[in-house]
Amino acid sequence: MNSESDYAMLIDGKRVATGQGTCGVTNPATGEEIARVPDCSDEQLDEAIAAARAAFPAWSALDLNERRARLVAFAEAILAQTAPLARLLTQEQGKPLHEAEREVMGCAGWLKGVCALDLPEEVNEDNETRLSVTQRVPLGVVGAIVPWNFPLLLAMFKIGPALVTGNTMVLKPSPFTPLTTLRMAELSRGILPDGVLNVICGEDRLGPAMTAHPGVDKISFTGSTATGRRVMGSSAATLKRVTLELGGNDAAIVLPDADVERIAPDLFWAAFRNNGQICIATKRLYVHRSVYARLKEALVAYAGTVRLGDGTEQGVGLGPLNNKPQFDRVRDLLEDSRAQGHSFLFEAAGDVPANGYFVPVTLIDNPPEEARIVQEEQFGPVLPILVYEDVEEAIARANASEYGLGCSIWGTDEEAAAAVAARIQSGTVWINETQYLSPFASFGGWKQSGVGTEGGREGLVEYTVPRTIVRRRASA
Repeated sequence: MNSESDYAMLIDGKRVATGQGTCGVTNPATGEEIARVPDCSDEQLDEAIAAARAAFPAWSALDLNERRARLVAFAEAILAQTAPLARLLTQEQGKPLHEAEREVMGCAGWLKGVCALDLPEEVNEDNETRLSVTQRVPLGVVGAIVPWNFPLLLAMFKIGPALVTGNTMVLKPSPFTPLTTLRMAELSRGILPDGVLNVICGEDRLGPAMTAHPGVDKISFTGSTATGRRVMGSSAATLKRVTLELGGNDAAIVLPDADVERIAPDLFWAAFRNNGQICIATKRLYVHRSVYARLKEALVAYAGTVRLGDGTEQGVGLGPLNNKPQFDRVRDLLEDSRAQGHSFLFEAAGDVPANGYFVPVTLIDNPPEEARIVQEEQFGPVLPILVYEDVEEAIARANASEYGLGCSIWGTDEEAAAAVAARIQSGTVWINETQYLSPFASFGGWKQSGVGTEGGREGLVEYTVPRTIVRRRASA
């Protein structure tokens, strides 16, 4: 196990290796504690927010291109440490090493992409009487709360737009996955001015303390819908602006003309990448009856080729679930399906590690629409495959959810697929792919899947407030 001094918070540009106590971090592949990190005290939270507020005037006054240059240098520093960051990410999160490397590189690439965006002034009027211009200016101090499934990438979804628009930040990673984020934060020292990016860590009580803190101007949160409601309620007392990227129960619709043998691997990874621990993972797979049997066969055949194990081992395709609460939740859903008599089409047997939070890939054959495994977000390696008779029925069933984060449509006739996509109630709809996100496009949820947007120009706007300057012409 690493020593406690190996991991430190970053407050006002300084390493802070102690708190009101320490928190343990577990390797989900073994169940063993691998490190301890500081548990941020209330006083240290105050210090971090004060540091961010003190840094705000100078940082926001910098020329935009100077902020961009510093953030791009931060991205390059992250890229230079891809290998050690990825190894650490696998140890604390559980994902296979190649997926961890992809996340580290994606994190840096996302930051560079955000730095290429712009928020030009909008000229409302320009005539003989007056000039009216609306600018987008930074809010101040942003509090960012990041989950455990993609700790680096989802942190950068917040760091990039917040800092490039001139805000400063206090960021809190999940207590399950703080290690890589703390390491990444240290790479910003000497690149970003002190206090611009502060990273603290601690138990679950720290999140509510941030959302209620009067020194924070905005909260950006990614996590469950239930927690998102509490974040919004806590933020209301001080009228904080919020961006909430919440849960999803994403549907995929396979049209009758789909080449199911060709798309089966894509559909498998749409559901099971990162062990299904993705807000935009396919969690309900609707398949037309005419191709249902063939697709089931293709999915079962492919599932049998994917190895489950410790993400540090060569050839592992899927690692463990990240933490025991999620492990228990997924097992509870599986036990419910067994109790309801659902047909288990595939359940990986043998070679499941005895230690750690491992759940084998499971395919459930056409459970009832009202079943928990269909109606709830499983966030794990279990997929219900459901039969539909006609496209109207598939659209109605896909839309009959309290969530509206993502959806995918699969078929060889792209125009027909696009016509279906246009009727889906989700923030993003993919055609013949899924989970593709870009820093240049907006990403957000409908209904109970969130408030606000990340990515694209709309994502930058989330971290600003409009200021309209009206100049009456002297000639008038």
